[in-house]
Amino acid sequence: MRNTLKNRLLKLYYTTKMLRAKQIFYRIYYRFAKIKPFKAVNFTRHAAFNMDPPPFWSPSRFTADGQFDFMGSKASIDWNNTTLPKIWLYNLHYLDHLTSSPQGVISSFDEHLVNSWIKGNPPYAGCGWEPYTLSLRIVNLVKWFSSKPVLENDWLNSLALQTHALSEQVEYHILANHLFVNGKALIISGSFLEGADAERWLALGLKIMDCEVKEQFLPDGAHFERSPMYHASLLWDMCDLVNLALHTQLPSLKSRLNEWRLVIERGIIWLRSIQHPDGEIPFFNDSAFGIAPSLHDIEQYAGLLNCLPKNEERKASNISANCHTESGFAAIDFSKGCKALLNFAQVGPAYQPGHAHADTLSFELSLFGQRIFVNSGTSQYGEDSERHRQRSTAAHNTIEVDGENSSEVWAGFRVARRAQVVLDCFDQTEDRVRIRCTHDGYKRLKRKNLHSREWVASTNQLLITDSVTGAFGHAIARFFLHPDAKIVQNGEGLTITLPTGELISVCIQGAASVNVVDSTWHPEFGKSVPNQCIVAELSSKTLITSVTW
Repeated sequence: MRNTLKNRLLKLYYTTKMLRAKQIFYRIYYRFAKIKPFKAVNFTRHAAFNMDPPPFWSPSRFTADGQFDFMGSKASIDWNNTTLPKIWLYNLHYLDHLTSSPQGVISSFDEHLVNSWIKGNPPYAGCGWEPYTLSLRIVNLVKWFSSKPVLENDWLNSLALQTHALSEQVEYHILANHLFVNGKALIISGSFLEGADAERWLALGLKIMDCEVKEQFLPDGAHFERSPMYHASLLWDMCDLVNLALHTQLPSLKSRLNEWRLVIERGIIWLRSIQHPDGEIPFFNDSAFGIAPSLHDIEQYAGLLNCLPKNEERKASNISANCHTESGFAAIDFSKGCKALLNFAQVGPAYQPGHAHADTLSFELSLFGQRIFVNSGTSQYGEDSERHRQRSTAAHNTIEVDGENSSEVWAGFRVARRAQVVLDCFDQTEDRVRIRCTHDGYKRLKRKNLHSREWVASTNQLLITDSVTGAFGHAIARFFLHPDAKIVQNGEGLTITLPTGELISVCIQGAASVNVVDSTWHPEFGKSVPNQCIVAELSSKTLITSVTW
């Protein structure tokens, strides 16, 4: 009991010491502050507002009989049904359905949905009035409103009331992507509505975005939370802002247009680099399919806005690599649908690592266009044991020492002590790429262990060498297989068979034991798919894994 309390206090200490003073102040302030009264009457649409209809990318989560279907749970509209997970309710409150079909297609169900939300959510009760939920719904409402020639007064006044509520609880206590979407929503609603209040909301949104765009997108184009899913989502947000600036005749927007376009161009280049050959994201940190737009969707939108970068011509060499040192990822392209994606990223940002996993020095691999080795993915948020397991080192293609995580992930969105990563070596020639990295996440353990991993890519081979310094009880390497990849173990050798018939050989040296165990893969929220995992226990300080095809 005493050790459990001590460990929790230590985790709390190492977590809070990384927070900014602003976060602590606003967490205390919002605990006691109340939203100021606001009279939302006679609001009108700003004559200058204009946005081109964005491409349609997400299907509706509503069934034909009007039920909301998400995470494997289906239910009729009940805005505050506490029997369902909070993330389920959040997604209901976003009103994504309003933008789930091409603009101009208005149904009676859309109007029913908006009126039902207004009637069923009086100010300021329930999760529908939380700032993140407000931010996503406000943008969806404005996009939907902009396609209608006539707007009901109740809709406009509700939009104003929601924007006021958001402006009163901007998420300075959370920061990162939450603050970003707060700023975006204030800009879009402040541009859409007419009047002094709207001008104030627009100014606040621009002030937020002027800081956050510069901070949140790294020089190599990546979003600083190092989640490919959130990176894609925020790129779409940037496209919305460029769309707004291009078509709404407001000088404050026009002056930021070039900066915003450059962020999109760099962000697309980064996202192209770390895509699997199947065109979808890898699962580093919190990532899942179906939550954010795909690269194809984003490129389509960026093309309409004239900020789509040209495709880079592939080098004539057999193997090429992009090493994104600022964000901490590398992509090794073997050509012909074969690609390795490597993670040597720091846990970041330091003050908000809520979407980080203990996945340092993990990797994913596709061969012949098919995913082979995959990290386990993300099927849920919250604070239960499954959320903790999915964030753990043991759910990723890397080394776990003595049952500990490389970074101390805890609760649902907390990280205490974090692995620090050093890129020791990156070199490439025409037919070989070598990348070596070391992290100190296990240095907090009794034997102060360091984990180094070296990837050497050559024609039809990926060689992975893991080294662990210091004594340890158990060091375990895991290699999770995509569900479509079937494996057979014959003595010391392992053979993976793809659905298309190709064979891949895996040879592991330096292991006390090698076993293939049943596991699960989580490609979407609410989804768990059976797969298999190679588990190798180190017999010494070095493990060599060879993958050939």
